[in-house]
Amino acid sequence: MTQLTRRTVLASLIALTLASSALAAPRTYQLVPEETSVDFTFDLSGISQSGTMPIESADIQIDLNDLLNSRVDVILNVAKARTKLPFARKPMLSESVLAAKEYPTIHFVSTSVQLGEGGRISNGAIINGDLTVRGVTMPIELKADLFRAPGSAADSLDDLSIRLTGELNRHDFGASGFADLVQDTVGLDIRAEIQRTQ
Repeated sequence: MTQLTRRTVLASLIALTLASSALAAPRTYQLVPEETSVDFTFDLSGISQSGTMPIESADIQIDLNDLLNSRVDVILNVAKARTKLPFARKPMLSESVLAAKEYPTIHFVSTSVQLGEGGRISNGAIINGDLTVRGVTMPIELKADLFRAPGSAADSLDDLSIRLTGELNRHDFGASGFADLVQDTVGLDIRAEIQRTQ
């Protein structure tokens, strides 16, 4: 992924909102697959481990006039998930954890977008949504930061980078296998580059 500028796109969105009414509807963005990763972390016997899970499809709509009207719908491919610790992969996909054969995908649909800490747009955003794992749907909150490419113009919003972070309790979804070895919390760190298609 290209290096991100610390000037967030969110400030640029405010300027565009004041300057133009032409961008009234949500715009569609597509993922740049080679610059996108869905990483997860978990503790195994007290040692931090990590893995990745590929995105099968993504519908990303960003409203350049009203960020809070943006939405995302993402499907992950469970069967192709990988861990950096090779012998942990098979138990992770087993019936008692992700049950990959019966539930081959994980689905996230956003339900709302809120401004970050203090209600300030410069502090990023919070994306609330429904996450479905093993056929169980639960609410989840993800912190979102959106960036322009370094050196790009303030009104250049065709190519963006996004980072989403959060965590979940795997037992909420019935993924409770190997509880004596694996801790409850799974961390999420999603980095993506997206391009506007319309």
